[in-house]
Amino acid sequence: MNNSSNGNPLTRVRGAYSSASDSVRDRWSGAPSWTRWLIYLILIVVALVLPADGIGSFMSPYTDWPTLLFFPIGGYILLAIGLNVVVGQAGLLDLGYVAFFAIGGYTMAVFGVKFGWSFWEILFAGIILSALSGIILGAPTLRLRGDYLAIVTLGFGEIVRITANNTDYIGGPNGIGGIPHPPTLTEWTIPDNGFFDALGFGGVQPFKYGALDGKPYYYLMLLVIIIAIIFVKRLENSRVGRAWASIREDEDAAELMGVPTFKFKLAAFAIGAAIGGATGVVYASQAVSIIPTNFPFILSATILAAVVLGGSGNLPGVILGAFLVAWIPERIRGLAEYRILVFGGVLVLLMVFRPEGLLPSRRRKAELAEGSGGMGTMGAEVGGPATVAAGEVGE
Repeated sequence: MNNSSNGNPLTRVRGAYSSASDSVRDRWSGAPSWTRWLIYLILIVVALVLPADGIGSFMSPYTDWPTLLFFPIGGYILLAIGLNVVVGQAGLLDLGYVAFFAIGGYTMAVFGVKFGWSFWEILFAGIILSALSGIILGAPTLRLRGDYLAIVTLGFGEIVRITANNTDYIGGPNGIGGIPHPPTLTEWTIPDNGFFDALGFGGVQPFKYGALDGKPYYYLMLLVIIIAIIFVKRLENSRVGRAWASIREDEDAAELMGVPTFKFKLAAFAIGAAIGGATGVVYASQAVSIIPTNFPFILSATILAAVVLGGSGNLPGVILGAFLVAWIPERIRGLAEYRILVFGGVLVLLMVFRPEGLLPSRRRKAELAEGSGGMGTMGAEVGGPATVAAGEVGE
């Protein structure tokens, strides 16, 4: 049986990919701090030059590339980082995450249009209101687990959307228009010379927020993404992150060991909601208007798919998964009505090739092998080798 498995081309490819990713992970964990900071700097530079016209002509021949980088790519990445706190780190299945995105968007619309607040004030307010919403949702429901928690969060997402649709103060189904853009920070213009012009940046004003140029909004989204990554990584390596990992792997055992599970689960919901709210505020600052149909359930499902596809619990994997989920449909837009069919086929192939995700952490790979589906106690249990073996013994 082992010989047949070794002869399976898919198995060999999986094994080679796993060995390569493990080798890279080992080198990264043993790399000196200066090497890591150099890699971080290179990645930031790459992110800064991504809106260049030369890159956009290949990456997005059918859509304006800077606008696509802002949303959906940048927005999906930031939403996936927030959802990964809830799903990947704490192991709580949230199917209504789009509700916090909507709360942030409507916060920007209401305070910007009706009260004349500035963008930076609204960003802070959106983060606070979304975090409070996460606490309000989590306080009565986090005693539930698995599928039951998923159903409650799904209902919360729909409640927010339907409430927005039926509330005249925020425009009902017509939403709110005329949302103000962020204030221009400086009139500084990138020099229009040979080097910058070759990259497609000559004459660009990266801090002037208007209606047509998507590059300043992309840089704003990139700034929020970098802050969110730093914040989440520091949490992951702290006592809070270790508590989330213990809850995800075995909540009953964690509680018996003295971990205040309810408090840490509530913190995960609040932090994930805050990041989702920040995404909504930044998104609404560029949008012409906000309407309830901007926040369907399918968006929650799409972000969850990005987290699982990239590697739940592993931040680089989650970012990669969100990028692919947002970028692939736009890259193949030329296929017209077959676009979604091809996109779905690509996702299926990726999950067949890497059921644990493209870049999973070793801890999550071990959970998958033990039969928990790599998803902790989220009600997504699937049979792994240990589960099958136990079943055979029981028979």
